[in-house]
Amino acid sequence: MKKFLTGITTAAMLMGSAAYAETTLKLVEVITSPERTKVLQGIVDGFEAANPDVSVEIISLPWGQAFEKLATMVAGGDIPDVVEMPDTWQALYAGSGQLASLTDHVAGWEHGATLTDKTVAMGSQSGDLYMIPYGFYLRAMFYNKKLLAEAGVEPPETMAEFMAASAAVSELDGKSGYCLRGGPGGTNGWVMMAAAMNGTNEFFTEDGKSRMNEPGSVEGIQFLLDMYQKGYAPKDSVSWGFNEIVAGFYSGTCAFLDQDPDALIAISERMPAEDFAVIPMPVGPSGKAFPTIGFAGWSIFNATEHEEEAFDLVAALSAPEANGTWAKRVGVIPVHKGADQDPYFQTEQYAGWFKELNGAQYEPTSMPTYLEKWGYFGSTVVLETSQEALLGQRSAQDLADEWADLLTAEYAKWQAKQ
Repeated sequence: MKKFLTGITTAAMLMGSAAYAETTLKLVEVITSPERTKVLQGIVDGFEAANPDVSVEIISLPWGQAFEKLATMVAGGDIPDVVEMPDTWQALYAGSGQLASLTDHVAGWEHGATLTDKTVAMGSQSGDLYMIPYGFYLRAMFYNKKLLAEAGVEPPETMAEFMAASAAVSELDGKSGYCLRGGPGGTNGWVMMAAAMNGTNEFFTEDGKSRMNEPGSVEGIQFLLDMYQKGYAPKDSVSWGFNEIVAGFYSGTCAFLDQDPDALIAISERMPAEDFAVIPMPVGPSGKAFPTIGFAGWSIFNATEHEEEAFDLVAALSAPEANGTWAKRVGVIPVHKGADQDPYFQTEQYAGWFKELNGAQYEPTSMPTYLEKWGYFGSTVVLETSQEALLGQRSAQDLADEWADLLTAEYAKWQAKQ
């Protein structure tokens, strides 16, 4: 944090000027919470101790207003040197030429070669690296060992095995197979299942048509409808959001939950480690699975007057030890090769995510957040129409056609602006 000097004379300040910070870097965090800020401050304190000529001012923006507040800062010329950059904002700022390329910096960085290939790919736009991701929110499948053993089934590797195992667990008294997220935030589940059964996570064809109503995608949508309508998910899961599905898993109500590593924090507090594990998302008929992925990282605005010092800060935040600390405390998958050898991550609870990041049959799926109405689609359209379908009021084909029509139209609008 920037240090403010008091109680010293002007003469003393002049005499000792070389001892005081000559450069102040402004760092904006946007996914803010007390725990995250505490971890960030600790890493920054270490950076300042190692770089006495540089001080760092941390500006914490509340997530709910972060997008607008950062945009206002940038538009008003109050541009930070370093920013916590969510994946959904990267294309906007990199595409408008406001971010500094980190390609050459990383090439000369002692830890650049240990960044995983997927880390570099996710942080790049049009062949240039504009962000060093600090971790991934990647979907994988939690499972309850005791419930599977009681039902006499093994952890599923395929979609067909997933359905069969869910059916078997649902035969147990008062238990269900799958913690379905039928309420707010359920878009990822529909997208993953559609992609798994369709064999691709491409959202559009070469001629700009949405793949959401292709036969395989419709089959994936029907898969989730069957899960609910056949009784393999709790009846009230039609309205479950994040808190409900996580609680449904750790309470032992249902045996399977697909979620990101941040759910592990709450689950680990309430379930013994020996009672659950995490496996990759089940693969579809093509032999592939397409778990959705989200991430954020550190970027530098090219308006900075201190690019070298700004990268030194990004490098300190992104170094293997610091990144490992960050990943453990905030619930993300770390970004350096060999991170899975840390005893903390060498558990059954983390195995599924590392297998997905390293296995060729798992292709992480990034949502097309560049579409203007994607937020409306995910938060409103999918929620309302999928609940109607779960309750038997609409068919999978109806759902797929409506979603495809909206996405195709939005994609055409986006293409017209390119």
